Amino acid sequence: MTDFLLSRLFIRLFPQILTATVIKRPFMTYKLSRNKSLVPSIRMAAAVSISLLISNAAMASEDGIRASVLPILQQAYDNLKAEYMPVVLAAESMADPSAQKVLQRARTMTLNERAIIRGGCWDYLNRVFKQAGVERQTVFEGKYRGGPYADADSLRSGDWLYYINHGYKDIEHSGLFIGWVDKPARQALILSYAGEQRREPARYKVYDLSHVYQVMRPMP
Repeated sequence: MTDFLLSRLFIRLFPQILTATVIKRPFMTYKLSRNKSLVPSIRMAAAVSISLLISNAAMASEDGIRASVLPILQQAYDNLKAEYMPVVLAAESMADPSAQKVLQRARTMTLNERAIIRGGCWDYLNRVFKQAGVERQTVFEGKYRGGPYADADSLRSGDWLYYINHGYKDIEHSGLFIGWVDKPARQALILSYAGEQRREPARYKVYDLSHVYQVMRPMP
């Protein structure tokens, strides 16, 4: 398929992606208009996801792309806000092969299987990596209170992070880094599992990553 045809396909599908994720939800449109830094992220993520999927020979028809992508974007989940689904898909599309396996397995466990396991955040992510068949290596290590803390530019989708949870009593927490929602403000989408006695599946949630003190990365 030529670049010209790909671009035409993208132009035809892109408005539908925005419709599926934004226009049909007035409250979301208002929220996005207030948070101008998020609008380019949503559009970029949708664009990257669709353009990469279009390049896949197995999805070389417009009907195939629409059938495969739009149902994912239109599906409603109680553990992932619809406005962040394009960010999740874009992270998977742009990740290295090993990180992509981790991200895809995490999404399946979280959204489709709604897995609940014994233990907390460490146990959940450890299972994600094991079931994805991916080993991990520590690429940055500081201390919970003393630092040093990781630079925002050093984080990659699929990284297993340990950070100070400023949204809840500044406790230690770990989660799977998906992507930035507002990088200057250190706001990022994280796959998080509360575990213990809550009996709830993991969820995609925005966290303040001002103080990331350990980064474990999927190994090739």
